[in-house]
Amino acid sequence: MSSLPGPAADRPQSSKPQRRNYNYPSGLKRNLLFYFFNRFKPGDPIPFFEYLAQTYGPAAYYRIGLENILFLNDPELIKEILVNQHQNFTKERTQQRMKILVGEGLITSEGKYHLRQRRLAQPAFHRSRISAYATTMVERAVRMRKDWAADGSTPRDIALDMMHLTLSVVGKTLFDSDIEAEVQEIADEVNAVMRLYNFLVALPQAERLVNYPIPGLRRFRKARARLDKTVYRMIGEHREGNIDRGDLLSMLLAAEYEDGTRMDDTQLRDEVMTIFLAGYETTANALTWTWYLLSQNPQAEARLHMEIDSVLEGRLPTFEDLPRLRYTEMVIAESMRLYPPAWAMGRRALADFQLGEYFLPAKTNVFFSPYVIQRSPQFFPDPLRFDPERFTPEEKAARPRFAYFPFGGGTRQCIGESFAWMELVLVVASVAQKWKLRLAPAHRVEPQALITLRPKFGMKMSLHER
Repeated sequence: MSSLPGPAADRPQSSKPQRRNYNYPSGLKRNLLFYFFNRFKPGDPIPFFEYLAQTYGPAAYYRIGLENILFLNDPELIKEILVNQHQNFTKERTQQRMKILVGEGLITSEGKYHLRQRRLAQPAFHRSRISAYATTMVERAVRMRKDWAADGSTPRDIALDMMHLTLSVVGKTLFDSDIEAEVQEIADEVNAVMRLYNFLVALPQAERLVNYPIPGLRRFRKARARLDKTVYRMIGEHREGNIDRGDLLSMLLAAEYEDGTRMDDTQLRDEVMTIFLAGYETTANALTWTWYLLSQNPQAEARLHMEIDSVLEGRLPTFEDLPRLRYTEMVIAESMRLYPPAWAMGRRALADFQLGEYFLPAKTNVFFSPYVIQRSPQFFPDPLRFDPERFTPEEKAARPRFAYFPFGGGTRQCIGESFAWMELVLVVASVAQKWKLRLAPAHRVEPQALITLRPKFGMKMSLHER
């Protein structure tokens, strides 16, 4: 068993070109593939990133095969990549591989095409527009809590319940489509894609092999085809009706490019698939982790209930209540600090670049992890303690911008952030108004780093009426 190098280790030795006098941070002396057989599991990257942060601090360098990799754990260095030098960086390979599922959607598209598509979609997420979605969000949450009352006291997989809820919400609010009858089937297919994620990332030339009869790829094709069926049905219903329903899909159908042309069905499919999946998967995970953390922190839960009871006085929450549900928002923010749904992000350099004291070559892959930096004692004292008070206005103002960034940052910041915050607060207020959730005895809780940060074994919880 070989040991890993410590902070005083020599700079990594590799076949990297020297003609430009590149200056690399300290890091692993050997190729990462060597350590896979000694210490780290390829499918479990969080412990590896935590090791890099604890051992090398703000920046660490390593190689996978012939690829240069830079891991950053410093807010200013992350800002440099996402904001100051963003034009020199594109999405890195593992994120680009998502194209075999979502095509050229907002998450995977680049350059001028991405900017053009984002401008078309942006108005649908304006504050004045999303306020109209609040009623639907509360209505679906109330329907779920009533179903709980009728279902008895058997522990439920709250992760699955949250997936069904947020899938229903995004289908109705953004695409004006009731997908209640399809929810379980859609969730099953998304779960299949998630289980295949590490396989798809690791498989060389997956984009070219996707139509070959390889078992994992065959299952992926089946899942993609089922999701396409729902997306194309929604597009077809909107085209046939030919009216503005006030939703995102209607806006995308009506939007015109500078030359007067509109998106064809393939472009629409890519954008709808991207927003459809991103709009429910991350929110469901954030809600699931929030219920878990509240169950483990009764004082915070009691204060949350006190705020909800005081603000709502027994009625259902509305859009107008959001500014007064501040502690509820702080609870959710602290939950996403400890368990950010988007647990890691990456970029790939288009040209050589200077980063602080370091000078690195084009094609370097740069990674950073909200999960890791948001648990740093440098920015969050006693970081594993659940403390919503970290998100008072004063505490937030005292921290660097990229010490906390669950929705990303810069030009690629999540377009649906305002939508997500509104849904999270309204759902938590609606459910916590009537229920307390408790983790089932002996249920194992472990985060699983896939495309999003999911609870590996679901989240079995019992329900208790307030």
